[in-house]
Amino acid sequence: MGPNGAGKSTLLKVMALLDRMSSGEILYRGQVIPNGTPSLELRRKFSVALQQSLLLEGSVFQNIAIGLRLRKVPKSVIKEKVALWMEQFQISHLAKKNSHYLSGGEAQRVNLARAMIVDPEILFLDEPFSALDFPTKIKLMDDFKGIVERSGTTTAFVSHDLMEINYLTNSLAIMVNGEVKQHGPTQRVLEHPNSATSPFLNEWKKFYQVNSRIEKPLSM
Repeated sequence: MGPNGAGKSTLLKVMALLDRMSSGEILYRGQVIPNGTPSLELRRKFSVALQQSLLLEGSVFQNIAIGLRLRKVPKSVIKEKVALWMEQFQISHLAKKNSHYLSGGEAQRVNLARAMIVDPEILFLDEPFSALDFPTKIKLMDDFKGIVERSGTTTAFVSHDLMEINYLTNSLAIMVNGEVKQHGPTQRVLEHPNSATSPFLNEWKKFYQVNSRIEKPLSM
């Protein structure tokens, strides 16, 4: 979490092996990942969903299935897994619909299902809810939280929105000017910000009331 321009998306893309580092190291399961072109095997352990859904031309079914098809998964397995994830995200009725005619919320559900269907060890999310209207955001966040908890998928989530962070995460790092200034359990960081992070958090607490559906209200 952090203000605009803090470096959140840059850090996420580096961790997801989409961008190269200028310095430093990335460790995966205790092993340093060389700063270059990572192996396809390693890249396939990660999945990414961005703010824009970036769906391909074709049906919802085809978009969700693309990762499995690239991995040469048998058609029978693809059909079964796509059906499962469409049901998880409540979009089974959209299976044959062209991706260009989806609403913003529908497109983001397809985007997240496409990221989850390949069973990533780590799912990287870059503000996937920020472009949605409030009722759509709340419903998708609620559904997505349950899906991630059931699957047990480790998820790294970038946001500048206090409500999203408070509702979805159990561990929080706050970035300011390209550096992590505070990190720890989400509630501890939000309730006890340090001198570097309190100006950012206090602005949120001052101007934003957490929606009544949020199950862990902030201590103001």
